[in-house]
Amino acid sequence: MFEQRDFRVVIIGAGFSGLGMAIRLKQQGIDDFVVLERGGEVGGTWRDNTYPGAACDVPSRLYSFSFARNPEWSRSFSPQQEILDYLRGCADSFGVRPHVLFDHAVSESWWDDASGVWHVETDRGTFTGQVLVSAVGGLSEPLIPDIPGLGSFTGRIFHSATWDHEYDLRGRRVAVVGTGASAIQFVPQIQPDVSRLHLFQRTPPWVMRQIDRRFARAEKRLFRGIPILDKLARAAIYWTHESYVVGFSKPKLLKAASRLARLHLRRQVRDPKLRARLTPDYTMGCKRVLLSNDYYPSLTKPNVEVIAAGLREITPTTVIGTDGSERAVDAIIFGTGFHVTDMPGAQHLRGRDGKVLADVWRSNGAAAYLGTTINGFPNLFTLVGPNTGLGHNSLVFMIESQISYVLDALRHMAADDLAAVEVRDDAVSAFNDDVQRRLEGAVWTSGGCKSWYLDEHGRNVTMWPGSTWRFRRATRRFDPAAYHLYPAWTGSTLEPAATVAGSVD
Repeated sequence: MFEQRDFRVVIIGAGFSGLGMAIRLKQQGIDDFVVLERGGEVGGTWRDNTYPGAACDVPSRLYSFSFARNPEWSRSFSPQQEILDYLRGCADSFGVRPHVLFDHAVSESWWDDASGVWHVETDRGTFTGQVLVSAVGGLSEPLIPDIPGLGSFTGRIFHSATWDHEYDLRGRRVAVVGTGASAIQFVPQIQPDVSRLHLFQRTPPWVMRQIDRRFARAEKRLFRGIPILDKLARAAIYWTHESYVVGFSKPKLLKAASRLARLHLRRQVRDPKLRARLTPDYTMGCKRVLLSNDYYPSLTKPNVEVIAAGLREITPTTVIGTDGSERAVDAIIFGTGFHVTDMPGAQHLRGRDGKVLADVWRSNGAAAYLGTTINGFPNLFTLVGPNTGLGHNSLVFMIESQISYVLDALRHMAADDLAAVEVRDDAVSAFNDDVQRRLEGAVWTSGGCKSWYLDEHGRNVTMWPGSTWRFRRATRRFDPAAYHLYPAWTGSTLEPAATVAGSVD
């Protein structure tokens, strides 16, 4: 297996997307594939993010594969280690671990018109595949802002996604930069140990109470013994969360939720001055809505200071906020998220005529048909591509929808003996125009905030504008009318078959 270099399908990444793709290929009787993983284990973001308090903010029963339901979840919202163990178990139980090549960091992938295959270069050799599936995910490359003086700091610096477990925070003066989903989880965990914690908050998040509990052993036995109950529980959670999309698409309907969030803040933070600093001034949902029961209480402790400013400069021993305040610190922890809209993996993908995907998207904005296929890049499928992100439901549902679409494309290629499929320019444009039109009134673009959902031009290239079942319906089968179909080779150039006229929708 490890000596083979040529495959029908090459998958990049062994997180939720990559593993899901591999498992479903295996279930369809397709064994001619390889998964290239830069790390030493499966799990993706759940392998890498080991910061204190790391957990999922989507209910456990929903944040899992529909074909691998787990009655053994310990609680409503699973911690990082439990999710990682779940993914490891999936890799083993579905027999895909032998297909994964670990410690194979992909440096570049390019489409070869002469041979009609993708070449994927890693630090341990080059692989080829008729089809390339990019499953690198949007939360794979940590983002540390380019702050003046960053390199001069003599203390310890690290990002939440690359937590330095060897560094003892006890008794240290720590600056935390950022107040997103990671920070609200690790701040309460480190607060009791540090001597001082200076939290640099550029924008306060909306925080809701988290309804979390541990599952009793009797519940686990019940779900294990009667699988239909587990399936029904998952369905109930799914449809409850699916109903939230109405508020995100019509922001006025979020007023009730906003009142609950303000009540949560008022109950946990008695100091009116601190509460004012922690109160958002933008529409709820414009940035990611966070869940926590211990974040606010940790900020009221005597050793914590909330600085309502970003970080302007770093000296060898201090940090300086945009408000001019300066603090001496021993360590700086960045909870500043990831490269999402600029998608670092796009820098290493070259399609027709050597065009680099990052350059194409930089000029035109990130766009893909159904978030999955890109014009000018034959036989390339992206999982968790542009405009597939969610603010109300489980991304795993979207991933499974895309995987089903890819599988149907492979079946279509095999049945019609196609060498390649390439989405048409007009299909991508029509789909993307529709997505952007539907996003115009949504909270992510009209909520009055700056978020990682928006690219440098203020265009939302991250979020799906509607219900997940609508996305599932759109991806239920491969639609050849939206593609150029290439049945054979003529010389060194692909010759397309006649395309079928039809609606992209």
